[in-house]
Amino acid sequence: ARIHDTTANATAAFGRCLTAASLMGNMQKVENGSMTMQIKGGGPIGGITCVSDSVGNVRGYVLEPHVPLLEKYPGKLDVGATVGVSGTMTIIRDLQMKEPYIGSIELLTGEIGDDVTAYYVQSEQIPTACALGVLVDRDQSVKVAGGYLIQLLPGAPDEIIDKLEAGIKRAGAVTPMLEAGMTPEEILGQVCGDLGVLFMGTQEVSYKCYCSRERVEAALISLGRKELTEIMAEGKTFPVECQFCDTIYSFTPEDIRELLENL
Repeated sequence: ARIHDTTANATAAFGRCLTAASLMGNMQKVENGSMTMQIKGGGPIGGITCVSDSVGNVRGYVLEPHVPLLEKYPGKLDVGATVGVSGTMTIIRDLQMKEPYIGSIELLTGEIGDDVTAYYVQSEQIPTACALGVLVDRDQSVKVAGGYLIQLLPGAPDEIIDKLEAGIKRAGAVTPMLEAGMTPEEILGQVCGDLGVLFMGTQEVSYKCYCSRERVEAALISLGRKELTEIMAEGKTFPVECQFCDTIYSFTPEDIRELLENL
């Protein structure tokens, strides 16, 4: 939120997407793999892109960070109206193979959690429950954010499904549980009830950008000799801004000349 200077509605929508991307990226278990979520719903936020590595570290950006206040009722931000429903959610999985796996669905509600659930059911045929929450404080900071993603293994009996559905309904929305100070373990315990939960491990994740001057140089070189020559001929410092972390890399005409020599 600080990096992208997002207003409350944009923060809530962006935060839900980042949380979902972290969960989905971590589930891939492919070293050096990545997962990209792209949402274009026709709402005032324009579009959201989030990228997760295989650990669950995330980065992303929104097309319009300054979304006006939209509420379902006083005190409740309307994420669905912020994102819109006239569009798609696209998931791109880079599993370190020749071609990435790409799946896309029509947005269901724009609330993100429902759309992730629909994506797994429609594109990967995996019964899934995803709940996400972001609470934006009065000073525009993020008070709490989090979520859970539960999937059924093949052949799960109806009894398990019924108990999970009842548990999800009983637990209610994620945000109040987070605001009450419940840990992820406690939230899952509330949802799963007497089914019980076995915790296999935990993983620290963060907002993490992988940009560097070297990567930006490689991107500039890919523009080709003609375009680089035109940039150098302008005789001005050429700024390149990272979409994910807003870091600005400046290249002088002399820097561009060195890149041309490397070509």
